[in-house]
Parts: sequence; C-alpha cells; structure tokens
Amino acid sequence: MEKQLSFKLPEIDRDQTKAAVEAAFEKYRFYLLTVPEERLPKVTASYSLVPPTNTNAFHSSTEDAVIGKVDFERERDKYLDWIIHGVNRLSKMEREIIYKRYLEDEETFDYEIYSELILSERRYYRLKARIFYKLAFVLRIEVYKDEEHS
Repeated sequence: MEKQLSFKLPEIDRDQTKAAVEAAFEKYRFYLLTVPEERLPKVTASYSLVPPTNTNAFHSSTEDAVIGKVDFERERDKYLDWIIHGVNRLSKMEREIIYKRYLEDEETFDYEIYSELILSERRYYRLKARIFYKLAFVLRIEVYKDEEHS
C-alpha cells in the first residue's frame, strides 16, 4: 500500500494580515505627501571650528540633502508602483473599493462607499475582507500564525 504525501498549510493570522495591508496603504498615503522640509538643502552658511581635512572626500549639506532626496524619491516611487501593481491585479469592483477607501487624497468612510456602490453593509465588509487577503498574497505581506502558539 502506498502512502499519500500530505503537508499542512500554515494558518494565516487574519488580524495581523489585515493590519499589514492597512499599514501598506498608510505608507502609500504618506509617500504621496511632499518631501519633508528637513530634506531640503540649507541655504545659510555654517561655520565650524574643526579644521578641514586634506582628503578628496567632500560633503556639503547641499549634496547630502540632494542625495537623500533622490534616494527618498526613488524608494517612494518604487513603493507607489508596488502598491499600484498589486491593486491593479484585483477585479474592477475590488479596485474601486480599495481606491475609494485607501488611495484617494481625501479619506472616505466605509458607509459612504457601500452606499455609493449600492452594496449591503454585510456584503461590503465580506468583500473588503476578501480583497485584503488577495492583496496580502499579491504584495506578499501576509502574516502566518506561529506553529508554537497553535
């Protein structure tokens, strides 16, 4: 008699997965804001009592600010694209819900969305929960329960 191969799939932690998706959307909204003021180059002169070194290394505050700004913008653009690609893999209705709830500039409440889309409250929240799982898998931010605690 042959033995059948079996394996146990890890169980997903629903609350932490939901929190991870919401945190990704919060970070998305943050990145849509302008560059923070501290990343702007300094225009005023600064004086130091430390004598200059005679090495080829030269770092001005303007160069550091520009490098920091470029790095931040590159990271921001990569993150925004990652979220948009994940959302674009959803169905039309699912994309509309996520866009209206999390990706628009103005914050919209759930009851406004399900009223606008003519969905029952129960159906809306079930759909939203399913969307979060899809996004968690697409973005690879799903959270699994530990084997020890099960």
